Amino acid sequence: MKIAITSRGETLDSEVDPRFGRAEYFLIGELQSMDFRAIENKNVNAVGGAGINSAKVVIDAGAEAVLTGNCGPNAERTLSAGGVKLYTGVKGTVAEAVELFKGGKLTEAGGPNVESHSGMNK
Repeated sequence: MKIAITSRGETLDSEVDPRFGRAEYFLIGELQSMDFRAIENKNVNAVGGAGINSAKVVIDAGAEAVLTGNCGPNAERTLSAGGVKLYTGVKGTVAEAVELFKGGKLTEAGGPNVESHSGMNK
């Protein structure tokens, strides 16, 4: 299974970025092999549409699930339409988040957990 985790850096030791649409990076990789690659998020400073465009990046990368701190309604709708499962409230390092996911300790989000534009001032 291919997953995407919002990250503040380019490695598994980086902290999970609490923002989805304006995350610094997406670490995308296969759970089985633990082979991850970092994609710099070009939407960090977008005036608008950061969530939707970030969701498209994740979908285009082939992710089946996203682990993040927070996700707004526009990004959540786009991820859902792309068949990507969303897990919010994730904290710690990317490696810790992956282990929690693999262990079945994360709950799939039932929708967005923040309002639109909530990550603009962080």
